[in-house]
Amino acid sequence: MASDAELISRSLNGDGNAFVEVICRHEVALGAYLARRAGRDKAEDLLGDVWVAAYESRRTYDRSFANARPWLYGVALNILRRHWRSQPAEDLVPDVADMASGWDPWPAVDARVDIQTLLRAALAKLKPTQREVLTLIAWEDLTAAEAARVLVIPAGTARRLLHQARKELRNAPEVAALLKIPTV
Repeated sequence: MASDAELISRSLNGDGNAFVEVICRHEVALGAYLARRAGRDKAEDLLGDVWVAAYESRRTYDRSFANARPWLYGVALNILRRHWRSQPAEDLVPDVADMASGWDPWPAVDARVDIQTLLRAALAKLKPTQREVLTLIAWEDLTAAEAARVLVIPAGTARRLLHQARKELRNAPEVAALLKIPTV
């Protein structure tokens, strides 16, 4: 099986199907990443933008790395940043009109919203680079070295940022409330 680097090289040499294979290998992971960061309804469009941007910039890919996933996360992060800058400052409430009648989702929704609110509050207090490293490692299952490649920082810096993020989250009152840990 050819590595991603070999497939990208082949696509640069005119093999139209080679880049499609790279897409097939990574579309599920990148789609999930985008859905977690921007919502499912926007993820599909953003994923298309990622593939276009990756295809157009494939000459910049460092082919000394066999696996293109960290590079693709970097492309996706840039697309997400552009998307976030284009959005209004307020979050719109999703339409709940098409929910099934006779089903009361509110107790489960309330509990989930409370947990998400507390977790988001704790994550929001992290420095942006700490938050990015933490989410790439925790949610996207990248190594610290791969997260460093995504963010274009040294691997040691990514490990330090991860350590700092974990330490700050352990000491965050929101996390203590989330886990029902008594604060001292």
